[in-house]
Amino acid sequence: MQRRAQRDPSVKRLHRVLAGAAVVPAMLIVAGCSSDSGSDDGKDKAAGSSASASASASPSPTVRAAVYKDLPEACDVLSKKTLDDLVPKAKSGKESQSEDISTRAGCSWDSLANNGVDGSQFRWLSVSMLRFDSDTTRGAGDELAEEYYTKQVGDVQAAEGAEDTKSEPVTDTGDEATAVRYDLKKKEGTFKQQTVVARVENVVLTLDYNGAGLAGDKAPSADDLMKDAKKAAKEAVKAVTGSGGGKSSGGDAESGSPSKPASSSAPAKD
Repeated sequence: MQRRAQRDPSVKRLHRVLAGAAVVPAMLIVAGCSSDSGSDDGKDKAAGSSASASASASPSPTVRAAVYKDLPEACDVLSKKTLDDLVPKAKSGKESQSEDISTRAGCSWDSLANNGVDGSQFRWLSVSMLRFDSDTTRGAGDELAEEYYTKQVGDVQAAEGAEDTKSEPVTDTGDEATAVRYDLKKKEGTFKQQTVVARVENVVLTLDYNGAGLAGDKAPSADDLMKDAKKAAKEAVKAVTGSGGGKSSGGDAESGSPSKPASSSAPAKD
């Protein structure tokens, strides 16, 4: 009886086989899920790499380089002969204050020919230069200079207190130039103001020249003053174009420091 109660060993083997067979499909399912998940990650990584490569391949913005990268010494743009003609016996020029003379610079001279009881002749001359760098956000230097040139001419034409204002283009003086003349009456007398605004590439030059007959002396000829102003402006422009090593070799500039706005041309000196 006891032997009949024992299990048949073949039954035990059968149970083990069935249990093993039941585990196999579960392992296959788990393996299959794991394989699919890895495939998705690979696609995501590939897509990310492609996007990164596309972004790095995009060209950075560029702008045409400014032609002139420096300015000449403001007090040296006019020859001694020119200064002797326009401001006789003038002392050395007075240089304008500037945080960066490669971007903005200026110089002025004045003279007074005292003729005693016959009165005096006063002359005042000023040259100012403003250079514009190319900038990826603002544009090319010559275009910025052209905008400022137009504004500067308008400011001179609208000078406060100006009377009998006249304007005319000036040839052979940079890329473009305009001469403006007007009378400015002061308690000392009537000042004859002549201003020439010129642009050469990315530089704008403003030359102011005025004269007056004081203490009873007659006023100078506006035509003569304008002739001298045009001659001096042309000479100053040549100094800009010939400033040693100031000309760029061209190409594209990725960035540049924007210039500070310049003040309008100086009024006649009191």
